[in-house]
Amino acid sequence: MTKRDLVVRISDETGMVQQQVQDIVQRTLDIIAESLAKGAKVELRNFGVFDVKVRKARIGRNPNAPTNDVRIPPRAIVKFKPGKEMREAVAKLSPVEGAAASSANGASAGPQSTPPAP
Repeated sequence: MTKRDLVVRISDETGMVQQQVQDIVQRTLDIIAESLAKGAKVELRNFGVFDVKVRKARIGRNPNAPTNDVRIPPRAIVKFKPGKEMREAVAKLSPVEGAAASSANGASAGPQSTPPAP
């Protein structure tokens, strides 16, 4: 699902104009990104938690020249921990459905539908 798909779906379900929905969705994402850039944790109840973690410096290896060590500096990354309801919903997917959904999302830009559970 893309941001555009999300905007269209919310617009259809609420009756709001797509441009208004686009502005709201974009502002929401901007505020989340701003908060994370300041190092704050963003907790969305029943959805999940975005948190900034710092990865330690480490030594890596270049696969093309494995004898050369490469210093990887410390850096901040964003971690996402799904909420309980999302974890439970995703856990209900069979491995075949999960693989089909991930490959279908990468292959097509159109709206996706999930096959009914057996």
